[in-house]
Amino acid sequence: MNQPRRNTWQREAVRAALAEARGFVSAQQLHQTLREDGSTIGLATVYRALSSLAENGDADSIQSPEGENLFRSCATEGHHHHLVCRSCGDTRELEAAVVEEWSRRVGAEHGFAEIEHVVDLFGLCERCRARAAAAS
Repeated sequence: MNQPRRNTWQREAVRAALAEARGFVSAQQLHQTLREDGSTIGLATVYRALSSLAENGDADSIQSPEGENLFRSCATEGHHHHLVCRSCGDTRELEAAVVEEWSRRVGAEHGFAEIEHVVDLFGLCERCRARAAAAS
């Protein structure tokens, strides 16, 4: 973990906006929200603050299936996984002991040790599926 950075109004604004966000959001989405709320914060500052929060364990960072980095203020400490709605970003934190055992077993079968992994599941939540069904 890196040393904590100096708290600035920009960093605190990003932290607060991230805590209010529902699910994972991109830096661009968070920047837009901040700007709509009257902030003068720049997009590059939002990127830096989010990266710093993620590096220090104050936020989770995942990569979307499209390759975009997404961030979320996370309630669970320690290693865990996520189930993320591709449409609305709603997120569930998952404890996945099965994934932990599976990754160790697969690594050992191939002669690997000290296995690390990232597993995030993306799909459509019940609400978004119902919305899509109602629209069709």
